[in-house]
Amino acid sequence: MKFDRTQGVQWLAYVGLIVTVVGYIRSSVNGEPSRLYEGLMIGGGVLILAAAILGYRGIIAFFRKPSAQLGTNTLTLGALVILILGVLNYLGYKHHKRLDWTTEKLFTLSEQTRKIVSGLNKDVLVIRFDNKPDEAFRDLVAEYTGLGHHVHYELVDPQEKPEMAREYNVTRMGQVVVSSGSKNQSLEGTTEQDLTNAIVKITRDTVKTICFVEGHGEKSVTSTESDGYSGADHSLKGDGFETKSVNLVSEGQVPADCSVLVDAGPKQAVFPQEAQMIEKYLEGGGKALLLLDPETDPGLDAVLQSWNIALGKNVVIDASGLGQVVGAGPAIPLVVDYGASPITQGFQNRMTFFPLARTASIADKTKTDPQDTELLKTSSRSFTVPNLKTKEIRYDPKTDTAGPLSLGVAAERKSSPGDAGKDSRLVVIGNSNFAANRWGGLQRNGDLFLNTIDWLSQDEDLISIRPKSVTNRGLALTEAQQRMLTWVSLFILPGFVVLCGGLIWWKRR
Repeated sequence: MKFDRTQGVQWLAYVGLIVTVVGYIRSSVNGEPSRLYEGLMIGGGVLILAAAILGYRGIIAFFRKPSAQLGTNTLTLGALVILILGVLNYLGYKHHKRLDWTTEKLFTLSEQTRKIVSGLNKDVLVIRFDNKPDEAFRDLVAEYTGLGHHVHYELVDPQEKPEMAREYNVTRMGQVVVSSGSKNQSLEGTTEQDLTNAIVKITRDTVKTICFVEGHGEKSVTSTESDGYSGADHSLKGDGFETKSVNLVSEGQVPADCSVLVDAGPKQAVFPQEAQMIEKYLEGGGKALLLLDPETDPGLDAVLQSWNIALGKNVVIDASGLGQVVGAGPAIPLVVDYGASPITQGFQNRMTFFPLARTASIADKTKTDPQDTELLKTSSRSFTVPNLKTKEIRYDPKTDTAGPLSLGVAAERKSSPGDAGKDSRLVVIGNSNFAANRWGGLQRNGDLFLNTIDWLSQDEDLISIRPKSVTNRGLALTEAQQRMLTWVSLFILPGFVVLCGGLIWWKRR
């Protein structure tokens, strides 16, 4: 049998190509370099090269044909297209850019996170202990690493590196630890809020303490009841604060370690000496939040007067009906109008609710010291009443005040040049229930409380670092509108269709 040189060269090239592809595929699937697979690819390459050398005459003759020249041009054009796509892909990889088209920018880091991460002066290592990557979390951390050179990410298999897992007290697969220097923090979740708060905790040199006054029926940070503050306490600790309860009578003063003093909903008046302690604390550069419910006398008139704040002896009624959207009655004013303050930045067109509130406003708006801002304004259809003891609640122009009404004031008093660092801040809100467990998770209520603490503690970079949520685009209908929609959809529209069909049939019969 005569040997056909051309067919031999072709078979040599085919075998070389098959061996090379098999070696490459097996190496890719296995995920690790192997001498066997490398040998297959090298051997296949040698066979292809040998086929090209032995059959070079046939290759030259082929490319001299007009059809081959046309095919060569097509092949060259295709190669150029692939090359251009490869270059674009490489540039896209090296210069990563994402576009977030969601209304709430759900997949974009907040400005506060950007400010914190870009301002880091310490290295932060984010470690995920798992045997497989979490693409969503890796993409989130990539946004952080892109903001500066201080954040780094590492995926560690605890089974391969058990000593590292022991070092960071890892107890489960998928656990994420954020580390900086000698400080470590395990994440409870893997959201932007969780990661940013952990970075704040481990990179700050001091931990600030929020002190809650007790002894007068105030809201308790340990109570899980609907009117308790356990949810607020949990959120504060998530933001990196410590919390504790203080009794001013037994302490004899506001404790020196209190970064912010909170008196949340006292049911009885504080003692005069306690009011003097609070006043002295503020004069020395302290920060305080007073949440004062209606139909109670907190005994803080002297403090409020010195800060140019008027606390109304009234109850605010909201007759706009907007609160019905969430089942709120007229004694639960709704606020969508906010003053210009870091506390309420970004709150416009967002709702906050204040179950049973009184007015808290600027007493004399001509004064410039302290610097006061009315934070929360009700609608023009709100008004005040002396109390809720009457059977019929309605507006009386002789005794009541019509809206818009102020429910909260933020005040700041700058220290003298010789007392640098003793700036005082005070926030007074005529309601304490808005931050309680029952209402704290409603709309922006929780954000208002946390932002207020952040502003008072001079941690403005923490303000509004909250989980983003999709806007509720549901249509709220009144009972009359629901009945009309039922009639239209079940009777009027089907009846109209039947009538039209009957008329057409009558004409064509």
